[in-house]
This record gives sequence, C-alpha cells and structure tokens, in this order.
Amino acid sequence: MYTPVDVESGTDAISLSGRRSPTIAYPRNIMDDVASTEKQSIDNIPKTDVPLERTYSLLRKVVYLAAYFSLNLALTISNKALLGNAKYPWLLTTMHASSTSFGCFVLLGCGHMKAKFLSTQESLTLVAFSGLFALNIAMSNVSLAAVSIPLHQIMRSTCPVVTIAIYWLVYKRSYSRETYLSMVPLILGVSIATAGDYYCTLSGFLLTATGVLLAAMKTIATNRLVGNFSPMEVLLYMSPLAAAQCVAYAFVTGEVHEVRLELAANTFRTLDWTFFLGLLVNACMAFALNIISFQTNKVAGALTISVCGNVKQALTIMLGVILFSVPMGPLNAMGMLITVAGAAWFSKVELDNRKTRS
Repeated sequence: MYTPVDVESGTDAISLSGRRSPTIAYPRNIMDDVASTEKQSIDNIPKTDVPLERTYSLLRKVVYLAAYFSLNLALTISNKALLGNAKYPWLLTTMHASSTSFGCFVLLGCGHMKAKFLSTQESLTLVAFSGLFALNIAMSNVSLAAVSIPLHQIMRSTCPVVTIAIYWLVYKRSYSRETYLSMVPLILGVSIATAGDYYCTLSGFLLTATGVLLAAMKTIATNRLVGNFSPMEVLLYMSPLAAAQCVAYAFVTGEVHEVRLELAANTFRTLDWTFFLGLLVNACMAFALNIISFQTNKVAGALTISVCGNVKQALTIMLGVILFSVPMGPLNAMGMLITVAGAAWFSKVELDNRKTRS
C-alpha cells in the first residue's frame, strides 16, 4: 500500500501494515509550483459583481432618502427666495461649492475625516468629475433658456430611463420588467403635472437632451466614485475645483460684471440683514445636502436618486402652490398623484426584488 511521505519532517510515514513505505521525496520547488497553481485557480474564480446599494439595510436607505428629500426641498425653496432678490445662479452655485469645500476642510482639520494620498489616475478622475458636475449645471441653465419650462421639465423627467440605458449599455446591468414599467407613470405624471405651452428650437432640444444625458452620467459617476472614496473625500477634492469652474462660468455669463454694477450703484445696501442670514443658512444647507446626496447615492443607488428627482418635481409644484400661491389646475394635481403613485410602485418593486434576492 502506498503512503505519502512526510516531506516537512523528512521521515517516512508508516503504512497500515506496519512496514515503511518507499520514500518518495518530491522536490520542494515542485510542491511550491502546485500550491501556487492552486492559489491562482482559486483567485481566478469569477466573483459576483453585486451593486453597492444592495449591501445596505432597508432602514438605512429610508433614513437617508428622507433626509435627502427634506434638505433638497428646503434648499430648492431657499434658492427660489434668494434668486428672487438676486438673480445670480452661477454665483449662488459657487457659494454652494465654496461652503462645501470650507466645511470639508474644517472637518478634516478637526480630525473628523481622513483624506488619502491620491494617485495620478485618481486625481485626473476627480478633476474630470468636477468638470462633469459644473458642465451639468451649465447645460441645465443654458437649455432652460432655449426651451419652454414645461418641455424642459418633461425632458428632465426621462433621467431615470437614460440612467437605465447607460447601465445596460456600459455596465451590462439590467433590471426587472416591473422596474421598467414603473418608469411609465413617473414620466407621464411629471408630463401632466407640468403641462403648459411647449416650444423649442432644434438647438434647444439638443441642448436639453444633452443636459439629460449629463445629469444621468453625473448620477452614475457619483455612485461609482463613492464606491472607491468616501463621500466626504469626493467632496473635499471636487468642491474647490467645481467652485473655480462656476466662477469662470459666472464671468462668461456676465454675472460678475452685473454684481460690480450693483455694487457701484449701492443696490445691495437696500437689502436687510434677513437676506444675508438667508445666504448663510442657504450655504449651510447646501453643505449638508451635498454630504447627504452623495451618501444617499451610495446607499440607495443612482436609479433611485433619478426617481427621487421626478418626485421632487411634483412636490416642488405642490410647495409652490402652498408657499408662493402658484396657480394649479386639476390636470396638474392629477399629474402629481400619478408621479407619486409611480414612485410608490417603484419602491414596491425594489422591496419585492430585495426579498427575492435575500
């Protein structure tokens, strides 16, 4: 009977018959090659690419989504109030990026966050992302001036569908049939809720479509980035770059020149302290929303964030009626209900899919 040799001790193993087996000592380099081959075969086993958002609990997703919605709506209302007194959207965005950058550096200095040393590739990635971030805002503002507001809102409501298409084309990721069907009431509801005069030029339509594509790309890029960096790290490196780019846009669009004229005419002296307090609160909310937005994208996923954008449009209309006495007809109200119903359907589908996977 053959019995293997105890290679480590150099002694022969005893066979069951009590006699020593012939000593066969395999060279150590051969054994090392076998072990190395086995390790390589194990390392080459394909690993399941599970989306990051599927690793978080339902409770955590609900908490972050609730915080995201609350801050998003509050900042939207605050922006509307501020832009009513000073129509400088690019400078307002610069303030948002600057306050986020300042807040991140304060947290870094206090030891509440850590920043790792970036490689050249990581640095270039964050620079590209900051450019995408600023370009997305620029395209949205430019396209809004080229088409009617109802058409702009309808086209922006297709962001979830564009997000799905990018995931399928680039990352080969698909969703259930119910998820695809739930997109119909989400888009239809926004279309009805924002019904109005539709007009655009060909260039305006193309600019708006490009803006939709950029918005979906930014949402997906954020989701991919926060898988490699913490949301705070992304904001720490990206915010100063975005602020500088927004200042450049403010120069190009003439906002800086207009502010200089206002300062020369002492127009800002007519504003009371509540306006400047509102600016401070607005900047703090922007900092908080940026953190929550990136973390929510990481926890809930890019598609869910896109769906939230549609629901936000409907809720913004409702808040406009309540706070600013914006007129709303029964058709608009029906569109809001359809949008909310579509979001509820999407949520149910996500819950059912989660139960199926578990």
